[in-house]
Amino acid sequence: MIDASKYDKTETIKNGIEVRIRSIRSDDKHRIFEAFRNLESESIYTRFFGHKKELTEPELKAATEVDFENVVALVATVGEAGSETIIAAGRYAAWDMANGLRSAEVSFTVEEDYQGQGLAGRLLRHLTHIAREKSMSQFEAEVLPENKAMLAVFSRSGLPIGKKLEDGVIHVTLSLTGPAV
Repeated sequence: MIDASKYDKTETIKNGIEVRIRSIRSDDKHRIFEAFRNLESESIYTRFFGHKKELTEPELKAATEVDFENVVALVATVGEAGSETIIAAGRYAAWDMANGLRSAEVSFTVEEDYQGQGLAGRLLRHLTHIAREKSMSQFEAEVLPENKAMLAVFSRSGLPIGKKLEDGVIHVTLSLTGPAV
């Protein structure tokens, strides 16, 4: 069984840079604050569906202090341990559905200099692996129609996908019960 709180893998992304994909830690608050501060307004808008200048202390706490059972959060970092920089993050928050199955909302943020390098897809793959170990049956996401990159990540995931446009937002459902990705 995977201990998501100690998750730690190293991968090489498309541009040849080695990144560390690991579980978020409570001592990442400052790194998350800095990563958010370095995002462009368009990336903030497509992730949060609105503009915001900074994360509040409660938002930083919620981002970095997770239970790794119902909420799992991974970050992709570059640099040496201790002085590493967060360049991407992915997380899911799970709940029990009425039919006895478990679903989770999944979301991602990738710093602009690293977009197009496959980070969101890699984070999705790692989160899928963890979620399947925890008997999760599906991921759900709300995506703005103009966020073509995120829609492409979901479409290329290899997971069975459903999409429905409702109230100007695309509701994406990814089945986790199919073959491994």
